[in-house]
Amino acid sequence: MEFRPVGSNERIATLDILRGFSLLGILLVNMFGFYLPMPHIADLSNWFSEAQDIILQQLLDIYVQSSFYPLFSMLFGYGLAMQFLKAKQTGASFYRFAPKRMVILFAVGMLHAIFIWWGDILATYAFCGVFLIALMRLPAKWLLIIAIIVNGLYHAFILSLYKVSGMFTMTTDSMSVDIEAIQSAIAAYGVGNWADAFSQRLVDLSIQMSGFMWISSLFTILPYMLIGAALAKWRLIERAKEKLVLWFVLALVGIGVGIYVKSLPIVGAQTFGNEYLQVYIGGPILALGYIAVVTLITQLPVIAKILTPVAKAGRMSMTLYIMQSIVCTALFYNWGFSLYGEVNVQMGIFIALAIYVSQLLIAELYFTKFKQGPLEATMKRLTYGNKISEK
Repeated sequence: MEFRPVGSNERIATLDILRGFSLLGILLVNMFGFYLPMPHIADLSNWFSEAQDIILQQLLDIYVQSSFYPLFSMLFGYGLAMQFLKAKQTGASFYRFAPKRMVILFAVGMLHAIFIWWGDILATYAFCGVFLIALMRLPAKWLLIIAIIVNGLYHAFILSLYKVSGMFTMTTDSMSVDIEAIQSAIAAYGVGNWADAFSQRLVDLSIQMSGFMWISSLFTILPYMLIGAALAKWRLIERAKEKLVLWFVLALVGIGVGIYVKSLPIVGAQTFGNEYLQVYIGGPILALGYIAVVTLITQLPVIAKILTPVAKAGRMSMTLYIMQSIVCTALFYNWGFSLYGEVNVQMGIFIALAIYVSQLLIAELYFTKFKQGPLEATMKRLTYGNKISEK
C-alpha cells in the first residue's frame, strides 16, 4: 500500500502553532551564536557588563534558553509517531520511508552546519531520530518510561560527579576563558572574508558536534523525542478537549516549577550546580509547560484563528529555520553587513522579532499559492519518490 504524508486537511493546528512558536524561541536563543563567539564563551552570564544587557540576558535565560530545543524535540517525536500511526492504520511500511527521511534530514543539517552556520540542530535530530524509529513499536507507556529512566539516570550521574568533585557549589566565574579562540572567531566573522568565516565555522563545528555531543544527545534530546512520541500515541493533543484537567495540571506544574528551577542561578548562587539544573532540568519542564499552555488556549476557536499566521510559519518550520541562519549570517558577518559584535542584547532581540514577523508575513503570502514549504516539499519528494500532492 502507498504511504502518503499528512495532507493539509489532516493537519493539527495546535502542533503547527507550537512549531511556529518554537521558531521564535529558537531564533532568540540562536541570536547570541550569530553575533558572539558562542562556542568559546564559557559562561554567557559573565560576558555582558551593561545592566540592561545583563537583565535581558537573564530573562532570556529563564523564559527561552534551554526550553525550546526540548519543545521542538518533543514535537519532532510527536510528528514521527503520527506518521507511524498513520502507516499502521493504512497498512503501509513505516520502516521503508522513515530511515530514508532521517538520512536526508541529516544531510540537510550537515550542509547547513558546514556552509551556513555551525549551530545546526537538524543533524542531531536526525541522528536521534534513527533511535526513535527503532523504539517506535513500543507502547506509549514504555516510550515514556524509557525516556524518564535514560534522562533521569544520565542527569543523576552528572550531578553526582558535580557533588563529588565539589563543582556543584563552585561559582561559574572561576571558569577559564580561551581568549585566543575568542579573538580568532571575532576576527574571522567580524573582519574576515567568506573563506575566513568558512574556516572558523569548521573550527566551531568541531566543538559543537564533538563526539561527546552525539553521545549526550541520546540521553537528552532522544528522551524528549520519546516523550513526544508517547504523547502522540495517546493522542493527547488531538483529544485535548477530553483531557483539559491533565493539560491544566501540566501547564501549572510546567510553568511554575520550570520558572522556579530556571531562576536558581539568578535569584540564588551562580554555581555550576544551579546552572546545570537551570538548563537540563528546568528547561525541559518549562518546555512541557509551554506545550500545555498552547494546547489549552488553542482549544478556543478565536485564539486558534488569531494564531493562524503562527501556524502557517509552523507548517514550513524547516524552511524558515534555515532562512534564519542565512539572514543572520548575512547581517552579522563581514562578508554581509558586518554587525558581528556590534549589537547589544536588546538590539539582538529587536532583530530577532523583526525577522520573525517578516517570516510570518512570508509564510502567509507563500501559502496563498503553495501547500508546502520549499524545503518540506523537496524532502517529501526525495523521501517518497514522485511528487505528492496534498488533498
